Amino acid sequence: MQFKPTMSDVEIARALLDNSVPSPRRLKDAHQNQGNLCVELGNKEGMRVLEIGSREVTGASTLREKLTKATYVGFDYYPGRNVDVVGDAHRLSHYFREDEKFDLIYSTAVFEHLAMPWVVASEISKLLKVGGTLFVETHFSFSSHERPWHFFQFSDMGLRALFSPALGFECIEATMANPIAGKFSALADPYLRGRWVHGLYCHSQYLGVKRRDVESFAWGDVSVDDVVGDTFYPTPV
Repeated sequence: MQFKPTMSDVEIARALLDNSVPSPRRLKDAHQNQGNLCVELGNKEGMRVLEIGSREVTGASTLREKLTKATYVGFDYYPGRNVDVVGDAHRLSHYFREDEKFDLIYSTAVFEHLAMPWVVASEISKLLKVGGTLFVETHFSFSSHERPWHFFQFSDMGLRALFSPALGFECIEATMANPIAGKFSALADPYLRGRWVHGLYCHSQYLGVKRRDVESFAWGDVSVDDVVGDTFYPTPV
C-alpha cells in the first residue's frame, strides 16, 4: 500500500532538510527517470555509451534496448545478462583499446561498492572523450547492503571532488535527492536515543562534462584547493 503523507509528515520532512543542498534542476526526479536521462544524453547516431555496473539483477529492462541509435557497451565485475566486458573498474581503461573512447559514461548504484573510487574516477577520465558526458548516481544515506563490499557513501560534494576540474571535468550539476526522515533507535547510545537526524538523503547524483585531457594524472599531485573549488570549511561561529 502506498504511503500517504499527512501535513505533519510533510512539516517534519521539511524541517529535517539541509537547505544548503542544491535543489535538483536538470537532475530532478533523476533516480526515477535516470534511464530517460541517459537516453536523452546518449541516443544519437555515432555515439558510444558505456555503462559501468551493467549486469541485470532486478528483472527490469536494460538501457541497451532504448539506446537504438548509439553503440552500447555494458561493463561489470561479473558476467551475466547485459554484460559485454567483464573486469575490475579500478583497471577500466585496460579492457579497451586506446582509441576506444566514449561519448557518455554512466553508472548507477555502483560507486558505493568501489574500494577505491578515486582510482575509478581517473580511469573513467581516460575513456571519456573531451566533450563527453558523465552521469553518476550513488548513495548518500542508505541501508548497509551487499556486504562486505559496501565501502563508501557520497555527498554531492564528494562526487564533485572525485570529478573536479583537476581531473578535467566541469560539473553541470551535483545534488542529493529523495530525503529520508530518520531517528536514532533505542539501541543507540543513551544521549542519542529518539533524536531526529537532519540532512539525510538517499541518493547523490553528478552530471558533468569532460573539458580537457589531463596527462599523467596522479591524485598525490592534487591539492585540496584543486578539488573543492571556491568552497571552504565552515569557520567557527
